[in-house]
Amino acid sequence: MSALARLAATVEARRGTDPDTSWTARLLAKGPDKCAEKFGEEAVEAVIEAVKGDRARLTAEAADVLYHLLVMLAARDVTLAEVEAELARREGTSGLEEKAARDG
Repeated sequence: MSALARLAATVEARRGTDPDTSWTARLLAKGPDKCAEKFGEEAVEAVIEAVKGDRARLTAEAADVLYHLLVMLAARDVTLAEVEAELARREGTSGLEEKAARDG
């Protein structure tokens, strides 16, 4: 099992636990909108570090982005397996073709 899959399992395990003892439970208890907001904040921080060119900070922020993405997905009952299935469906398709199919 990958680190990302283990993290997704941990996020799911925290659902419904005491928000006073788990940051993940606290975020999920605040609802999907707050989870999405937090994901957006982390994504912006990652973009800033990418522009600055600090590899270590970008790596740390990217980890935060992945964590908060998983929390946001969990808040909307979307699993990592579903996202992976969508990625597998797109495999072998040109990014330009895939984008045209979505936009067209």
